[in-house]
Amino acid sequence: MADHHEEEQLGKIYDSKVAGRLFSYLSPYKRMVFVALLLTIALNLVRQIGPLLTKWTIDDYVRPAAEKAISLDDAFSGIAILTAAYLLSLLFILGVGYFQDVMLNTIGQRVMYDLRAEIFKKLQTIELAYYDNNPVGRLITRLTTDVDSLNELFTSGLVEVLGDIVLISGALGMMLYFNWKLAIVSLMVVPLLGAATAWFRRGARVGFRQVRTRIARLNAFTQEHISGAQVVQLFNREEKALAQFSEINAAHRQANIDTIFYYAVFYPLVNLISAVGIAAIVWYGGGQVIQNAITIGTLVAFLQYTQRLWQPVQDISDKYNIFQAAVVASERIFKLLDTPNSIESPQSPQSPRTGDRALGRIEFRNVWFAYKPDEWVLRDVSFAVEPGESVALVGHTGSGKTTITNLLMRFYDIQRGEILLDGIDIRLWDLKILRENFAVVLQDVFLFSGDISTNIRLGNKNITEDRIEWAAREVHADRFIDKLPEKFATPVRERGAGFSVGQKQLVSFARALAFDPRILVLDEATSSIDTETEQLIQQAIERVMTDRTSIIIAHRLSTIQKVDKIIVLHKGEIREMGDHQSLLAHRGLYFKLYQLQYKEQTTEFSGVHGD
Repeated sequence: MADHHEEEQLGKIYDSKVAGRLFSYLSPYKRMVFVALLLTIALNLVRQIGPLLTKWTIDDYVRPAAEKAISLDDAFSGIAILTAAYLLSLLFILGVGYFQDVMLNTIGQRVMYDLRAEIFKKLQTIELAYYDNNPVGRLITRLTTDVDSLNELFTSGLVEVLGDIVLISGALGMMLYFNWKLAIVSLMVVPLLGAATAWFRRGARVGFRQVRTRIARLNAFTQEHISGAQVVQLFNREEKALAQFSEINAAHRQANIDTIFYYAVFYPLVNLISAVGIAAIVWYGGGQVIQNAITIGTLVAFLQYTQRLWQPVQDISDKYNIFQAAVVASERIFKLLDTPNSIESPQSPQSPRTGDRALGRIEFRNVWFAYKPDEWVLRDVSFAVEPGESVALVGHTGSGKTTITNLLMRFYDIQRGEILLDGIDIRLWDLKILRENFAVVLQDVFLFSGDISTNIRLGNKNITEDRIEWAAREVHADRFIDKLPEKFATPVRERGAGFSVGQKQLVSFARALAFDPRILVLDEATSSIDTETEQLIQQAIERVMTDRTSIIIAHRLSTIQKVDKIIVLHKGEIREMGDHQSLLAHRGLYFKLYQLQYKEQTTEFSGVHGD
């Protein structure tokens, strides 16, 4: 709820600042914008010709012909010329309007491309702690729905508003030129229109913000429950989930209905106000015609110019709605883009004398860490791992094992102490170079859409097809890959759907080996694999760990008996440290963990202790 409340506080930024920043994305395309603006001005100036041609037709040909002041041939000839001129103006509007639409839509699509790329880059580089507090569905809303709401602003908003201003100015100028008194009469309703517009602006902005907030909640809830569909069905949560979805969906519906209310009132009200203005023109202008103060052609042209005056006023009000929707979306987008990234490379990074590749010596010095203030996950943790040494981290769930590896790769920064790689604080390393020295195999394997080969290479052009095949052989992944119809080109669906847990795990091992890291992190890497597959992987691990610093997190103590050092964690503190035999002999926490897994061998443990 706190996150929802925070979202609802958006919109307190001064509009001009948000708008100015939003329009700065047009800067790379300012030449195209300038051309589009010229085309828009030209279009709206040509649109002023129609009423003028109407006036000339009535006053110079229709009325004189009716009064027999000119011959019918002269009247028809003059009308034909003016009609041709009118058709030419329409053809001009059609042709120029086409190029204007193409150019405006091109600008809008390019701006959205740039903005999406910037958001995606931010989401890829922001620290993992940000994802701990922000649902994925909400972030997807920023990248899709919020950016889409900017499309109409750039394609039909900004430039066309300027065109509408030109149209209003031209119409008003012609009206003042024809009869300034009649023009003033037509403008008497402007204060009423201004009051209606101000009311609409306030209400519509609140409504747009509510709609955006509700759609973000809807997307977040949907994404979460689609990802967790198996759990929902397993625990018969379908009806409960549907009830929750219906509640969020209803809130979204109501937000839209609340916004529609302002539309439903505003546009009929504007039409009524414009009708009152036209009625005033007919009343006053009709009297002027009767008194021969103005011609009937002038009155007809005046009515047409009035339409050209009120139509863009309505359009500007509509564009204001587009602008408000864009500002609300922009506030949310800029809030994401402005989120500070506390984990970045230093301005003057340090690296070991060996270059970018680390030797692999790791040291934790009195490290304290908490995800939340004063809720310490690690407490005064100190240990060292020599290059090429294999170390296992064991302990109950929540003891801090995975946190240690996350801190080592600097996904989070510690609050106290130091973490050193090759004697240099990891906060002084270039972040990209630091992480290039690691390869991680997680318990929950993530495979991207593509094929097996691209999932092993992960875009690294230095990894050849030969190396991919070698890595697959080393972890015995070739045994199942060779049986596939397309082998390494076999398509991989989202998150590896269609592959077994063991197969995905083998691909993940091949990925790690292909990158040839100095430091290998295995986080519960064999916990989801059957015994036969685990034996094959264990053989591969033993070969790959040679001359490579390795950190292994495992609940299966049988997989770590041959490591050089075992660190036993309990409630964020190191309780024991040593090799397998010495820790068993110590009969401490490790011995108890070992007993829990091998109760049937308790008697044998006593014999081991006696050795």
